[in-house]
Amino acid sequence: MSAPVSNSPTTRLYGPPHSTAAPSQKSESGMRTRTTVLTALAALTLPDALSTAPAALATTDTTRTATTQGKPGDIVTKSPTSFRTVPGAPVTTRSWHITYRSTTARGTANTVSGTVIVPDDGKNGPRPLVTWGMGAVGLADGCAASGRFPQGTSSEGQLIDLALRRGWAVAVSDYEGLGTPGDHTYTVGRSEGHALLDAARAAQRLPEAGLSPDGPVGIMGYSQGGQAAGWAAQLRASYAPELRVKGTVAGGVPADLPATLEYNDGSVGAGLALMALAGQDAAFPELALDSYLNQKGKDDVAFMRNNCVSISTIAGLFQNLSDVTVKDPLASPLWQVALRASYLGDRAPDHPVYLYQGTVDELIPYQVGADLRTRWCEKGAQVEWKSYPTDHVTTAITGVPAAMAWLGGRLADEPAAGNCGT
Repeated sequence: MSAPVSNSPTTRLYGPPHSTAAPSQKSESGMRTRTTVLTALAALTLPDALSTAPAALATTDTTRTATTQGKPGDIVTKSPTSFRTVPGAPVTTRSWHITYRSTTARGTANTVSGTVIVPDDGKNGPRPLVTWGMGAVGLADGCAASGRFPQGTSSEGQLIDLALRRGWAVAVSDYEGLGTPGDHTYTVGRSEGHALLDAARAAQRLPEAGLSPDGPVGIMGYSQGGQAAGWAAQLRASYAPELRVKGTVAGGVPADLPATLEYNDGSVGAGLALMALAGQDAAFPELALDSYLNQKGKDDVAFMRNNCVSISTIAGLFQNLSDVTVKDPLASPLWQVALRASYLGDRAPDHPVYLYQGTVDELIPYQVGADLRTRWCEKGAQVEWKSYPTDHVTTAITGVPAAMAWLGGRLADEPAAGNCGT
């Protein structure tokens, strides 16, 4: 079976009608997009292949500070670690690997791993904290950011360093099932949002970090991290009302999973789309993904669960969903409900938000980002929107300085204007 088309019942189930990027946009930029993405993936593949980090689990000098019966954000284990942006070159920081209490998409308690990084700049006293949502790293435990930071092989290490250079502390979640037991719930928005908010709580509860529980908090992420940041922004008021979140930055957000999966069918992000189905199945086993997959699909998912994102993306390049299935999971009402549960924009964040999106993004349809802006604006959120005439990877890099400057203003209590009316 083929993947759903834009006028299918599957698509219509998820809020307003979807309007993905025009076919002409996709065809005109096709060759350039393939070249850009394959070049970026080739650059990322070498460190993935050479340096698959072990799961970021507690070491012999780990200190257990709480049991899993505590509150969300309580630290379960902590141990000193290091943060590098490139191999062999430590950054002047103090860093801790932690495991901490969080909550699944179903609302049950779980334990998540992550890293707390504080600039070793001689400054004493409170400082702003940013809880950072990582973009996709893969499904294998060895891909977790907390295992990559000591090696200097994290794809976002240099971007995180820009926040540290501003004097901000940074908490980075590995998300559910990545670096801890269980499968990674990739693209399950509620779980990701919980993990980001609880990473901030854990950082503030880590005595060695010296952070104030009343200190200003920012949320930041791109791609999967943008989804996580958007969900953290929406959940803050109900889930973590004590956190003084001043602003959220979210870029390249897969706010509408059915539209995003459709867009990636047979395209450069086809492997990511299959990873997303595996992530949903990890959160909701009753989806029974295996029953929809043919042998090739089962082999592909097994491969992806043991590899990191660049290799998994290359393995699935330009593959159609029908190539790996015996029946279409996206036509199933159960799958439709699960995907709808990660739809962003049903409620407005209670603090200013900065959204940015590439107009020729080959992984996240431009209109998906623009529609999220519309939904949040219509619900009264204060949104600053910025678009770039670039693809997914380029926007991730070039968009950070402006996004970080905006977040710096919010953390300094400068007023935010927003541009919902333009």
